[in-house]
Amino acid sequence: MNKVGLLAGVGRLPVEYVRRMTELGCEVAIIALVPGVDPELRTLSNEYREVPVGKIGKILEALREFRAKDVVMLGKVSKELIMEGSIIPDFRGMALLARVKDYKDDTLLLACVEELSKEGFNSLSQMEALQALIVEPGLYTKRAPDEREQLDMNFGLQVAHEIGGLDIGQTVVVKDRAVMAVEAIEGTDACILRGGALARGGAIVAKAAKPFQDHRYDVPPVCPDTILMMAQAGATGIVMEAGRTLLYNREKTVALAEEKGITMVSQNL
Repeated sequence: MNKVGLLAGVGRLPVEYVRRMTELGCEVAIIALVPGVDPELRTLSNEYREVPVGKIGKILEALREFRAKDVVMLGKVSKELIMEGSIIPDFRGMALLARVKDYKDDTLLLACVEELSKEGFNSLSQMEALQALIVEPGLYTKRAPDEREQLDMNFGLQVAHEIGGLDIGQTVVVKDRAVMAVEAIEGTDACILRGGALARGGAIVAKAAKPFQDHRYDVPPVCPDTILMMAQAGATGIVMEAGRTLLYNREKTVALAEEKGITMVSQNL
């Protein structure tokens, strides 16, 4: 199995990936792209480097030094960094940003995949090593949704799918079949808090993949932090698109949901 170069953003998913690949006997070289990546990543590989996300030339140089021909992108890299001017790109980064037609997630991420491909690197699907994290249809908590919650789940999942088709986000918050919040550049956590505040209790969170989701990047995840944000927002349930959403740290996530009285369901569209 070839060595894999991990381009890591914020969150626990990169850690889960490295652990799984290590179990499979695959070496992983890690490039941390932004401040705030999980500190555990440093302990999981002897090949670890921090390279700011806009320094495309240095990222490619690091991958060559690590001799990692296969590459995977995992973790959150917020577009807010671009909008607020925190990213200072190198020449190749500036050329990439000048070339894209817009700053939508898919546009930027696909441009990065194409840049890697031009240099001989192969971008892997996030799903390949994370099959065990993909949710199957069913109820994940002891408490099932009541009739109102189930109607909101059906509605919310469809809305999440539709906004994904517009490359806006992958999460919506709904109540009584009305949309309280749609995830945009601010991310899932802020969307949940905003939607929960507007709903004043009883909101449902829905997460769905984009209709034509490229599994090389941006597969929607659910984790313990999602449940903590929901509890803080007063949300009472979450619905995840079956077969196309990742649930990691599953035992802890479900245990937190049970503790907070949140019902968790995975279903097909």
